Amino acid sequence: MKSLPYFCRGEVIRGFGRGSKELGIPTANFPDSVVDNLPADISTGIYYGWACVGNGDVYKMVMSIGWNPYYKNTKKSMETHVIHTFKEDFYGEILSVVMVGYIRPERSYDSLEALITAINNDIEEAKVKLELPEHLKLREDNFFTSAPSSSSAMPPTTASTSQTIMNGH
Repeated sequence: MKSLPYFCRGEVIRGFGRGSKELGIPTANFPDSVVDNLPADISTGIYYGWACVGNGDVYKMVMSIGWNPYYKNTKKSMETHVIHTFKEDFYGEILSVVMVGYIRPERSYDSLEALITAINNDIEEAKVKLELPEHLKLREDNFFTSAPSSSSAMPPTTASTSQTIMNGH
């Protein structure tokens, strides 16, 4: 995928409410405006990379892009699991991510337990791959140090995907 690493940011919105409740694996969801502007060569599946909430620390992450076949979604989504325990939800905050690599295609599972096992395996694989020097250096990218704290604070000249750029303003 020639578009990797891929940098994007957007406001965290409420998703389907399944990540924390059903799976025990909380996810942060991007709005349609971010999902709809993914490059064509970024296919559905599971990715790994780095994420930052607001102006906070940068953490490892895994992201699911697609329709979540187990749940038979009809709407494509980008759901990021930041590999860190946050004290509270961060809806409305700006999430900045860099997608570094691809783990696997999305697939359906016979049970919720099988899905949870697969996600946990993805998390472990991401933790290992992100320790590679070529991936570690992206944790320090200027993209994260220039992360805005709210969508209204985004400069129109940012090279990353943002509400400002996506809406053509």
